[in-house]
Amino acid sequence: MKLFSDYHTHPQGHRTQRYTQALLQPWVDSARKAGLVEIAFTDHDRYHDGIDFDEIDRLQQKNDDLKIRAGIELDNDPQTSAAGRKWVEKNWDKLDFVLGSVHFLERDDQMFDSVPAGAEQFEGRNIDKLYSDYFRRVREIAASGLVDCLAHLDLIKIHGHRPNAEIGSIADETLEFIRSRNLAIELSTAGWRKPVNELYPGDRIIELATAKAIPFTTASDAHSHVQLGENFSRLADKMSILGVRKVYVYAKHKREPQHLL
Repeated sequence: MKLFSDYHTHPQGHRTQRYTQALLQPWVDSARKAGLVEIAFTDHDRYHDGIDFDEIDRLQQKNDDLKIRAGIELDNDPQTSAAGRKWVEKNWDKLDFVLGSVHFLERDDQMFDSVPAGAEQFEGRNIDKLYSDYFRRVREIAASGLVDCLAHLDLIKIHGHRPNAEIGSIADETLEFIRSRNLAIELSTAGWRKPVNELYPGDRIIELATAKAIPFTTASDAHSHVQLGENFSRLADKMSILGVRKVYVYAKHKREPQHLL
């Protein structure tokens, strides 16, 4: 089974960089080298000032053997998400794809998934309550009406903390909400390069999502073009074992299934 699309990438990394051909072309070159035929640029909404739709269009014209989608990752940053949502609303018709994610819990000054510093937010805490709070925040993002897909759905496990309750009992309400909103979730290899060393989301959540007919995208969460499609052969093996036989791609927020061979 061959995977062909990477729908979570960050050309700007973690700083504002204006989209230029010099910045973006290496991502296309790396995608081609990795055997990908479709990629979505999904920089964090806090860096939206760097996004230039005209540059994406020019890049597409120069590289017509690939499909290049304009996207964004909208999260719950207490300081920037309000402006990010306004930008998404303003540019909705120019965007192909919007990811929704949760990176902040109770602390406004630190993403809980920063490594290793974010792990301190879990020290001495009730992990089940943190999981429940996290998934509540995921539902809030899903309810915004501004996202097509939820990113790294069980990111809360990043530092290796596991709930006492069975994960399905914690995540099922959120999965049902995602299904009711007709949204997708991504299968992200990024978890394999984090302390938890596990796919986002874990097997049980994938099984529950499959049972609810929730669609999947495939993603690396690349912050460098060399990470594009990272561990996709391993992901393909995992999907085969779990019976996932198709992925979805987007154009102007319209979702289309692609059967995997």
